[in-house]
Amino acid sequence: MKLHYIGSAPITLELIDTVITQGYQLALSEEATQKINDCFNYLHKKIKESNAPVYGINTGFGSLQNVSVENDDLEILQSNLLKSHACGTGDEVPHEIVKLMVLLKIQSLSYGHSGVQLSTVQRLIDFYNNDVLPVVYTQGSLGASGDLAPLAHLSLPLLGLGEVYVEGKRKAASAMLQQFGWEPLHMKAKEGLALINGTQFMSAYGVHCLLLAKKLSQVADVVAATSIDAFDCRIDPFNELIHQIRPHRGQLNTAKFVSEVLEGSELINQPGKQTQDPYSFRCVPQVHGASKDAINYVEWVFLTEINAVTDNPNVFPNEDLILSGGNFHGQPLALALDFLCLALSELGSISERRTYQLISGLRNLPAFLVAKPGLNSGLMIPQYTAASIASQNKQLCTPASVDSIVSSNGQEDHVSMGANAAVKAGKVVQNLVSILGIEWLNATQALELRKPVKSSPFIEKLLTEFRKEVAFITEDRQLSIDIEKSKQFVLEMIVR
Repeated sequence: MKLHYIGSAPITLELIDTVITQGYQLALSEEATQKINDCFNYLHKKIKESNAPVYGINTGFGSLQNVSVENDDLEILQSNLLKSHACGTGDEVPHEIVKLMVLLKIQSLSYGHSGVQLSTVQRLIDFYNNDVLPVVYTQGSLGASGDLAPLAHLSLPLLGLGEVYVEGKRKAASAMLQQFGWEPLHMKAKEGLALINGTQFMSAYGVHCLLLAKKLSQVADVVAATSIDAFDCRIDPFNELIHQIRPHRGQLNTAKFVSEVLEGSELINQPGKQTQDPYSFRCVPQVHGASKDAINYVEWVFLTEINAVTDNPNVFPNEDLILSGGNFHGQPLALALDFLCLALSELGSISERRTYQLISGLRNLPAFLVAKPGLNSGLMIPQYTAASIASQNKQLCTPASVDSIVSSNGQEDHVSMGANAAVKAGKVVQNLVSILGIEWLNATQALELRKPVKSSPFIEKLLTEFRKEVAFITEDRQLSIDIEKSKQFVLEMIVR
């Protein structure tokens, strides 16, 4: 059994990808265990020693902050918090993102500034290790006081409430506890607030999107290189001299990678080419590169966030302080997620334009890349599909982070709307897979029409593998099937 020890080192996207894809189990490091226990003991010692109001520990929440709560009722206060805040609606959050939420919540609690019981963190680890995935909904968070509604749904099963998936089957959390022989937890002071304050809904979506985005940005280069050869383009725009005098890192890396992908191509070295190519081919380094740089910025924001404490108030045992602040506010993530939508949408936008050029009947390619156009529509309508999806991505790029709406009787008067930005980003990255899949279908069809002249060994190998899944189009057939297979090939291209 492979184990990842929470709290032993900073967590990275690559580490998360390894833990998730290779089926690691989680455990707490000795250091994290000690920090959690020290913080919990300090907090409860302070509660016994003083009746001074401390937000969310012996007071109400939000605009009810001035309502005092007796010590005998502190456990009820925290349990009530989870129940009352489980107000999510809309679609269910995909299972892979729920699992990331559990992982990231454990990570945040492990730093010993949240005042939770060790048993609470351990039960979340049990959930993760046994694939117990709470039912969480996409709508309900303003992305400011933490992801309150989604995290309340994530945490309810600790009490034996709400619903979960176990081995793919949906069941009541109470039945899940019985199945594993676990007792419902009793929330201690501050615990409910620690569980639902935080940015783990936004962060999980962001991590999921980033893991795909980083891989898709490279796949987009491979697909573009295939289209460049299929459209009989020039190699000159990828010469390193051009990019050294405008040295954006993403631009430099894209030009270098595309050149490597096309190395050894007979098509790219044919004489008698036109003087220039359309921007969607010629400016791949500049456009794809800008998206890469944006993705790198977004990754920096999320790496900071997932290695942080994002609940409130924060407990500092060594400094003998309990401080109420705003680390739950999702503004850094909201802005970054909106930026990620823009970066991914542009990769899709330029991809759709290359598809359009490939079917245009130019450069000795038949209209719509099929024999007997007119009798056959060929690849005419997949471009419509790509255009529709690219347009939807542009609509989804309307920023969520510029919006705000007052809540909690004016106490929470500025919110990030980062949760909405997160859900949008999830849709944009899914759409990008579809657009790249359609371009790949067109580019490979065009390459076949260039034979016997060949592309590079790298691309020809991919083409051979693709033909095992999708046959060359000789006459009209139901192309939705081919599109789905092409999308799957694009996703699998990531790990080839």
